[in-house]
Amino acid sequence: MSSRRHHRTPDPDLPLTGTVRVDARTKRLTSRLQPGDIAVIDHADLDQVSATALVACQPVAVVNAAASTTGAYPNMGPQILMDAGIPLLDVAGPEVMTLAEGSHATVVGEQVRVDGVVVAEATRMTTAMIADSQERARDNLSEQIEAFSHNTMEYVRAERELLLDGIGIPTLRTDFEGRYALVVVRGYHYKEDLQTLRPFLREARPVLIGVDGGADALLEMGYRPDLVVGDMDSVSDAALTSGAELVVHAYRDGRAPGLERVEALGATAVVLPSPGTSEDIAMLIADELGAELIVAVGTHATLVEFLDKGRQGMASTFLTRLRVGSKLVDAKGVSLLYRSRIPTVSLVWLILAGLVALLVALGVTPGGRALLGVLAVRWDDVWAWIEGLF
Repeated sequence: MSSRRHHRTPDPDLPLTGTVRVDARTKRLTSRLQPGDIAVIDHADLDQVSATALVACQPVAVVNAAASTTGAYPNMGPQILMDAGIPLLDVAGPEVMTLAEGSHATVVGEQVRVDGVVVAEATRMTTAMIADSQERARDNLSEQIEAFSHNTMEYVRAERELLLDGIGIPTLRTDFEGRYALVVVRGYHYKEDLQTLRPFLREARPVLIGVDGGADALLEMGYRPDLVVGDMDSVSDAALTSGAELVVHAYRDGRAPGLERVEALGATAVVLPSPGTSEDIAMLIADELGAELIVAVGTHATLVEFLDKGRQGMASTFLTRLRVGSKLVDAKGVSLLYRSRIPTVSLVWLILAGLVALLVALGVTPGGRALLGVLAVRWDDVWAWIEGLF
């Protein structure tokens, strides 16, 4: 049985009005999107993580300038929005991205209106349309696998020093030597897996690494990150000023757009130019600085997740995982594996064992024996009570 919760899809003729929030980068948009807003994005092949983040913000509608499913691979984003009952207006065109941030708009059917004037028309996605696009996308998977293989080989040729020599980690104050490291990405099942890993965190006390918004995930769980790694565009000010050591991911030529934000907050950071993604850099830092084990939460591991990242990202992640090797343990889905399922029979035996222990304890004290004597007189009533328990 599926655990997916289905919500009633709003009547397409029912006007939906909200404050417009516009951003070409979905993960940046979700940091300021509020319940009741209209999210305007430009996100081809809307991925699972981005869609889940949008749902958590509870917008009244999502308007996508691009195609939420191009047919390249079976991405899950559109279905996640549909299951949450959030209307998705697709292929609205680039002009919709010019809507003023903070303005008020109304979504009616397949139109976006401002002050009664139609500013964009789009395709309002339905369950049948999404299912059809998913089916067509599955037929293209072989082409995507071939492209992935080719792209990975090209990346290995261009960045082979990453696999052979590492990325040249600068001196950091965080001590990794001989310790476990936990790398948290705000990705797939990160909340559930972090909750399940609480005993591990308490006992092992690993180095806590937040990758951009992963730092906020740690703060939400009551943990302060030791290290924050990323381009700093989807992490909160609170995380950046939490006292964690900051590593700004820069381009190979040294440009680091995220450094300006860090400095504006009065914080200091180490700049690390490197190919690949911030997720990869976090793992490589832990590996090269001597971590004994690297536990990854919310990271990308499956084919569809690699495709969600795009070819450049999935190639670098594939290469990084080759380098890190046996040190890496994916916590993905651990919450599903260890979700408590106590059989009814076990509960019955547990209750019976408790009753026996109680009777033995009562039998060794004068007061307890007196109570048992009273209970013996009223045995019929006691037996009826016990039967009522089961």
